[in-house]
Amino acid sequence: MTLRRTALAAFLTLSMIGCTTPNSFTVATTQKIIQHERTKSDLETKIFTLASGEEMVYAENRNVGAEPLLLIHGFGGNKDNFTRLASKLGGYHLIIPDLLGFGESSKTAAADYRADAQAKRLHELMQAKGVASNLHVGGNSMGGAISVAYAALYPKEVQSLWLVDSAGFWSAGMPESLKDSTLENNPLLVDSTEDFYDLYDFVMYKPPYIPKTVKAVFAQERIANKELHANILEQIVEDNVEARAKIIAANKIPTLVVWGEKDQVIKPETVNLIKSIIPQAQVIMMPDIGHVPMVESVEQTAKDYKAFRETIKNE
Repeated sequence: MTLRRTALAAFLTLSMIGCTTPNSFTVATTQKIIQHERTKSDLETKIFTLASGEEMVYAENRNVGAEPLLLIHGFGGNKDNFTRLASKLGGYHLIIPDLLGFGESSKTAAADYRADAQAKRLHELMQAKGVASNLHVGGNSMGGAISVAYAALYPKEVQSLWLVDSAGFWSAGMPESLKDSTLENNPLLVDSTEDFYDLYDFVMYKPPYIPKTVKAVFAQERIANKELHANILEQIVEDNVEARAKIIAANKIPTLVVWGEKDQVIKPETVNLIKSIIPQAQVIMMPDIGHVPMVESVEQTAKDYKAFRETIKNE
């Protein structure tokens, strides 16, 4: 209770601070808030060293006897994109990594950031944890494309797939909001705190309230890594996973596709393409939701996923 009151007081304090330039107080307080959210969701942060020597930081809950669920964040995101959702999915053994290049994981300029390469790193982690042979996988945006690649590489090991506003199905075309974007003017790349404020509203139709002071702290990681993120973005927009999705169809891997109808980052019509490639996919369209349903609509996203898992349990 004391920690909860402390976190609430911190939020209120940060809300009242007029300055949006991060300082030691706002950075430290933001980190306390993040840790409080992780603790509420029964998540502990751990570090895994890949064979390459690079470090992958991940969050894991304590329900290690349950069925494992790997959750993969999108471009520019990190493991905390799923922190609040994790509190609703505590019946599963959750493993939520920072992908290489993001969050607290290693950021190597020369690394391969395409879907297959990221999937192989995740498989290395899953093997180390002893859960690779019986795994459920879910991902948002870029994480969805990586989920497809993971399932295509290891189809006998993946029990189900959860694609949330998934990238990688580029034949569907680009949304109007990004048609004229280049690496110089792309709203997904952040040059300043104001850019991050704009990005927050661009990717979400119903963004949860976060004080500007906290968002300013979040912006710093994006600003500091803009050059790396531009390199990653260039790689992933050329990485079409549609052929790999056919392997999912051939292996009849149960698949849930969830999409926000107000997504401005990837066209909602992409669900039609996915359904044509993966006929067994169940599709849920979420009205008045943008690109990250698990952040915008935590309760409903969790409810829909658990219902999906019940349907495949009974098959």
